Amino acid sequence: MGIKTVLFDLDGTIIDTNELIIESFKYTIERHLGYTVKPEDVTPYFGEPLPITLKRFSQDKWELMLDTYRQYNEFNHDKYTKIRKDVKEALEFMHKKGIKMGIVTSKRRELAIRGLRLFDLEKYFKVIVALEDTEKHKPNPEPILKALELLNANKEETLMVGDSPYDILCASNAGVKSVAVKWTILPFNLLEEAKPDYVINDMLEILKII
Repeated sequence: MGIKTVLFDLDGTIIDTNELIIESFKYTIERHLGYTVKPEDVTPYFGEPLPITLKRFSQDKWELMLDTYRQYNEFNHDKYTKIRKDVKEALEFMHKKGIKMGIVTSKRRELAIRGLRLFDLEKYFKVIVALEDTEKHKPNPEPILKALELLNANKEETLMVGDSPYDILCASNAGVKSVAVKWTILPFNLLEEAKPDYVINDMLEILKII
């Protein structure tokens, strides 16, 4: 049975928002907690819902920090967001081949759509499952199961592509095959420990898997 559906994480997988996220954390934590974080202090939590990450740094101020983070992130979004050339090429090829594609992200829908539109990518995806769309989030399987339901897709014919252990574990928990991207900003051993089914060095390699 071939692959007919491919689900993607957004940040760090489809679009490169690593610098944006790091700068948003740095600004927020310095403003509210008075110290400067290094990238390695926050990158292990990439992929989980933002409130959970902020609570790791402060149980008392996380709500204030959430507002500050979102304001900074939204204001600087377009300046810091980039895309890899191979991503758009792969999406265009899969689209022409009739592969059903969806986004499964822990990001708010408004910002997810903004990131896709920045590079004219929204047209490739039939569904977007964002933070607001499920009660439970990665690595819980609910976001992927929601996407499968909306796409009327079978688990056995689906891949989930992501750059964090949360994506890989979400796929495993949902019963779909997982693809880890080698260009993750995280130490790659964290993804290896999650046991992805496939590893790709660029997005075009996903075509071989399909």
